[in-house]
Amino acid sequence: MFVESLQFLVRTLLGLLATAFWLRFYLQWSRVPFHHPFAQFIVRVTNFAVKPLRRVVPGLFGMDWSSLLPFLLLEFVSVSLIALLDGYPLAVATSDAWLGLLLLGLSSALGLILQTFVVLIIVQAVLSWVSSVSPASALFHALTAPILNPLRRIVPNIAGVDLSPLVAFILIQLVMMMPVTLLERSARALM
Repeated sequence: MFVESLQFLVRTLLGLLATAFWLRFYLQWSRVPFHHPFAQFIVRVTNFAVKPLRRVVPGLFGMDWSSLLPFLLLEFVSVSLIALLDGYPLAVATSDAWLGLLLLGLSSALGLILQTFVVLIIVQAVLSWVSSVSPASALFHALTAPILNPLRRIVPNIAGVDLSPLVAFILIQLVMMMPVTLLERSARALM
């Protein structure tokens, strides 16, 4: 029971921090203005690592790699700590086992990204029904536009109802079931 509680804390705390780093990267990639309070919160929560990393890790292709690197590192640390708490002997792990942990961290990162998109789409859909003129609605619309806009060109509205969020949920679930799960299974086979 104690080990499961520690694993829960590791997943939750490191997952929340990793999500903040991912959102900071994604905010910049999707060119969302940083003046919104939600964006300011993400920036302030992640500044402790991003600012020092910017001196070492250059931006490339207009992307903030100093935000993406801590995200990936936190996911690797999270899966490593969980494996350690499960009793996996990290001190004597082979190179294949470390490769498995790296792939497991990558799988976990991809899963977290997809789960974040699901939450963003849900928030955007609820805001569009409740208050489409609020500043938060504009922010979440901008965050979900790279996913939903291509789907909106393909999926027609039915009686004025936008079905692109539903199609996005289905596609995200398929990606989580197929490539992400296959990557996780391959990683566990190496360990």
